[in-house]
Amino acid sequence: MKFLVFFVSLFISTQVIAEDMTLEMLSKDKNGSRNVFSEEILEIAVGTTVTWRATDKGHNVEMVASPTDMKFKSQNGKNASITFEAPGIYYYWCTPHKGMGMIGLVVVGSDTSNKAEIAMAKAVGKSKKKLEELLAQIN
Repeated sequence: MKFLVFFVSLFISTQVIAEDMTLEMLSKDKNGSRNVFSEEILEIAVGTTVTWRATDKGHNVEMVASPTDMKFKSQNGKNASITFEAPGIYYYWCTPHKGMGMIGLVVVGSDTSNKAEIAMAKAVGKSKKKLEELLAQIN
């Protein structure tokens, strides 16, 4: 019985721990790709804070679609942080470079129930194809 209680408490405690994450807004990554986020798909636990670090003054983060209809737009060249309290897929872009495909997704709590809504969200230029490609990578 003690083993069962220990196992259950261990499982529960690992589910509620949220590790904060940092992404970079890059003009060029190590592979030579231009205007990208350091990770395009980020999977996190509910309660995790994500910080986007500005590596130069030309980038920002703007939430395009989310399960909570979040309204968020950071200033160009400034770090930005969001704590994700609701599960689901969040779709964001760099406002000045959205047409070049500088977009990303955050999957919170392994919940992909709003995938169809994200697929229908606004996308411009290269972001249209890239959004399709990123969503295809999510189960």
